[in-house]
Amino acid sequence: MHLLDLTMFYPAITGGVGTYLGAKARWLARHTPIRHTIVAPMSPREPHAANVTPIAGFPLPGSHGYRLPLSMRQARRVVERLHPDLIECSDPYQCAWGSLRAGRHLGVPVVGFYHSDLPSLVGQRFGASARRLATRYVARLYRQFDLVLAPSNVMVERLRDLGIQRVMRQPLGVDTDVFTPRRAAPNLREHLGLPGNARLLVYAGRFTREKHLPLLLEAVRRLGAPFHLLLIGSGPRLAPMERVIQLPFQSEPGVLASLIGACDMLVHPGDQETFGMVLLETLACGVPVLGMAAGAVPELVDSDCGMLVAPRNVEALTQGIADMARRDLRAMGQCGRSRMLRQYDWDVVMPQLVQHYGKLVADERRGRHALENSYAIR
Repeated sequence: MHLLDLTMFYPAITGGVGTYLGAKARWLARHTPIRHTIVAPMSPREPHAANVTPIAGFPLPGSHGYRLPLSMRQARRVVERLHPDLIECSDPYQCAWGSLRAGRHLGVPVVGFYHSDLPSLVGQRFGASARRLATRYVARLYRQFDLVLAPSNVMVERLRDLGIQRVMRQPLGVDTDVFTPRRAAPNLREHLGLPGNARLLVYAGRFTREKHLPLLLEAVRRLGAPFHLLLIGSGPRLAPMERVIQLPFQSEPGVLASLIGACDMLVHPGDQETFGMVLLETLACGVPVLGMAAGAVPELVDSDCGMLVAPRNVEALTQGIADMARRDLRAMGQCGRSRMLRQYDWDVVMPQLVQHYGKLVADERRGRHALENSYAIR
């Protein structure tokens, strides 16, 4: 089988989709004979792996490294020349339409992986009218895929509410050999100039509006000493604040694991998560999570490995951090680590994904064979 991923979400500063594609490429190469190709718009100067085929693209301002294809006609020609047995697309924009057209031309199944809740993102930034337009767009687009995968039950239900029936839950995973308590930096507090009794909170992710970082900063201000916050991520640098330390995006997963693993808890104030890759990474590090009781977060975090509080409520967030700090954080972290090993390690998740692919390709080949036989009988 030749599997091809076409996406614009393969940037220099990668997010959850880039992590997923990289993990999939490595796992398929180690465990299967499946040939895997990633086609993505990239800078001609950007280094890339052997299985990546770059296409021309131009930077999308404010997107943390994403690029739009310069020509979808060229992208389709590249895909068609590679002649895959199955195409997957991880974004809902030009590449999605290009994937569908290439799939029809080649006569192969096309999978859409719905990583981002586009109507919610659009609605938050541009209002209710824009959200309604985005909802109609998503319904029209994803009804055309042979299979739609979504990483959480809440996303599956939202897509089904739009009349998209060929949709299944496919969680993402985590590399539990990289994200492990063993990597925790032993002297992080000393390195950051913090007192030995500091309660160190961490946030890792993009510094964007939908993450609601001002709520977290206000909660830290209200809590006072000994609480400190370590912010790790990409986006506009935030204004300096007492007991808040900012670090840039960490491209090396092992470094991120060492930082997260040395903290007391991760606090994630975002309420629009379709899954939450950083939550998996944190739990795999043996660190508990305080998240919002919204989106897909409750599917990953419960009272055994963390705490959920009401979204967009600074009082609830402040009280939640204080309450959780009084619990046995070590035991909660161990519970989270065990859950990641059982349910979300890539060695557990990837076979599920390959099973989806195998069924689609087999069904398509059976259908083609039946059609050829019917013509032969005539």
